Order: sequence, then C-alpha cells, then structure tokens
Amino acid sequence: MAQRTPRTTGPKTAMTASAVALLRERGVAGTSFADVLAHSGAPRGSVYHHFPGGKAQLVEEATRTASGELTAGITRLLRDHGTVSALRAVADLWRRDLARSDYTAGCPVAASALGPVPGARDAAGAALRGWESAVAESLRREGVPPERAGALGTLVVSALEGALVLARAQRSAAPLDAVVTELEITCGAAVAASRT
Repeated sequence: MAQRTPRTTGPKTAMTASAVALLRERGVAGTSFADVLAHSGAPRGSVYHHFPGGKAQLVEEATRTASGELTAGITRLLRDHGTVSALRAVADLWRRDLARSDYTAGCPVAASALGPVPGARDAAGAALRGWESAVAESLRREGVPPERAGALGTLVVSALEGALVLARAQRSAAPLDAVVTELEITCGAAVAASRT
C-alpha cells in the first residue's frame, strides 16, 4: 500500500507527489483522483482548482515531475561515477525501493508510457529518450564512438526498465542483478575497446 505524502507543501505539490507514488504502484488506469486525495491529504475542492484538465493533466504533470527528478539523479550518477558504476548505483536504488515497497513500486515514467494519456506518454517518451542520451553521452565521454554509444544507451534503458518489470513480477531482485551484471560487462568492454 502507498504511504501517505506528508503535508509539508501546498496541495498541488502534494497531489502531484502522491500521483507519482501511486503511478509507480498502480499505473495510470489504477490511479484515481479519490486515491490521490486520500494519499495526499489534499482537500477535495483543490482537485479541479489545480488540475482543471482533470486526471489527464494530473498524470501528465506527475510524469513530468517524476521524469525531472529521475533524469537529474541519473545524470548526476553518470557524471560522478562513470557509466559502469552508475549502472550498479541505479540498480541498488531500485533494489531498495522494490524491497521497501514489497515489490509493488515500479517506474512511474514507464507506467505513463504504457498508459492511455497522450500527454503523459509524450512526457514519458521524452524522458526515456533523455535517459538514453545521458547514458550515450557518458559513454562518449569515456571514449566510446558515438554510434556505438547511442546503441548502448538504448540497450541500457530498455534492459533496466525490463528488469524492473521482471523483478516486480517475480518478487525478486535477481532479474535486476542479472541484467546489471551483463550491462556492466557490455559497457565496460565498449569502454575498454575504445582505449586500445
């Protein structure tokens, strides 16, 4: 079950944060305004005041918020640790989230990418492309040729998102660990080859 969002911010921010948390666990179709209100503690009247476009606007805003936070974290890890070490750090964060949520928390961006809200799908698509680009740029900084770096960026994001789905479905971090190990080998080999 999703934890209630502390009321340390205004209703709009609280509702957006709650929508992100609920998207991670329930997806777009399983997240209602009533759920968001209960989770956030926001007053009922604030829903259409802050989100006059309804659920679609809320989901799109939640997707953009989650995308921004995740992109900043991924970019920071890649910059500070290099590609291979950043992959393990991302997996470690997800492993902790999976365990803490009893394997119910997934990626809110992926949830929106698969959902029925066009604006949220577009925001998710932009975020996923941004993550691919961030990985590719990290690999390029490490000497990997641009075309290879781009392909590896797509592989990394696709594999990690898929591993997260498998981990939730199997209620085990084993798929995540297996995928990260293979990505470390693949990316490490690409970096090593660029230095010879």
